[in-house]
Amino acid sequence: MASGTETSGSGDIGRTLELLWDTGRRPSRGPRPGLTLERIVEVAVEVADRDGLGAVSMRRIATELGTGTMSLYRYVPGKGELLDLMLDRVQRPSQDPADLGDGDWRSALQALGRATLALYRRHTWLLEVNQSRPILGPSALDGMEKVLGRIKPMGLTDPELISAIVMIDGYVVGAARTQVYEREAERSSGLTDAEFWRAQEPVLVKAMSSGRYPVLSSLSEDAFGTGFDHFEFGLQRILDGLEVLVASRRAADDPAVSDPAVSDPAADEPAAASGSAAPEDPA
Repeated sequence: MASGTETSGSGDIGRTLELLWDTGRRPSRGPRPGLTLERIVEVAVEVADRDGLGAVSMRRIATELGTGTMSLYRYVPGKGELLDLMLDRVQRPSQDPADLGDGDWRSALQALGRATLALYRRHTWLLEVNQSRPILGPSALDGMEKVLGRIKPMGLTDPELISAIVMIDGYVVGAARTQVYEREAERSSGLTDAEFWRAQEPVLVKAMSSGRYPVLSSLSEDAFGTGFDHFEFGLQRILDGLEVLVASRRAADDPAVSDPAVSDPAADEPAAASGSAAPEDPA
């Protein structure tokens, strides 16, 4: 990953929105047949995926397309606007409803977390973009609409629903950054992960046997192993927490859920006479 951070919304916001929503005037046929805004954005994403976001420039994209740099300016004003078009392009949601789980809110957020991690791993340059103020295009809103449609039954307030999505995204960004940095470290150092830790082993073994770290030295051999899925563990614990919140809200809204005397009609009935047989369950 190249150092430095780009910022979404750094171009002409009005012009970017016109391009995203196709409300502006389209350029007349250019000098090179087949040159379109869609193709320009596609190539820009390919360059960023291959060589990093720092490699994306109007000159570089023009070279990749085999055209003059000035030809690109007839379609997009500059790199700021192009970046926002790239962001919307890679966020285009899947058209397969099954990709958001089996229908309930938990499976939808679980699928969202996994899909977002896969997105950052495919397009590592996304981690270099400050998206605190995104320009909302059709792909971003389509994706948000699909997720909200699935999680609306949680029964949370609207700000809380948005916060649930933000929570998942924030967690995924952290996990993705760790994974991407690990791959970058291996590539730049020439050492595999196993080789890196093996180089530290003699010192660590001596430290663990010194008595200075009794808790660390008592951990099992697989405590820091690669077989444990830390991402999935964390994602499920976030969903568990949301599950508790959803259950508490439903209990508060429905007295029958929170009051055993109301939820169990048999609680008010006198106990059956000693020795009487309970009726069989027809099921």
